[in-house]
Amino acid sequence: MTLSDESSEKVHYICQTYVEQKPGRGGQGSLKIGKQFEYSTAAEAQNRAEREAQSDDCAGADAYMVSEDPNSGEVGSPSFLIRLGNVPEFDEF
Repeated sequence: MTLSDESSEKVHYICQTYVEQKPGRGGQGSLKIGKQFEYSTAAEAQNRAEREAQSDDCAGADAYMVSEDPNSGEVGSPSFLIRLGNVPEFDEF
């Protein structure tokens, strides 16, 4: 591995699904993360999100990418590729 490989960002492509939680005492339901899959390409993550969103037990699905600094382990904010169905607002993410 060269020095430039060690300092380059690593990109992760994620498909994340959401399921609805039953309403609590306040009577308001919420979303929680159901499944999470990592892929090597954006197309794979997006295709999985599209398939998962069609499932009866899936409230919604996101496909997104994040960059990771391998030196610090810091992960940047997600860049959404596709958002399907009932998904949380970005600030809830």
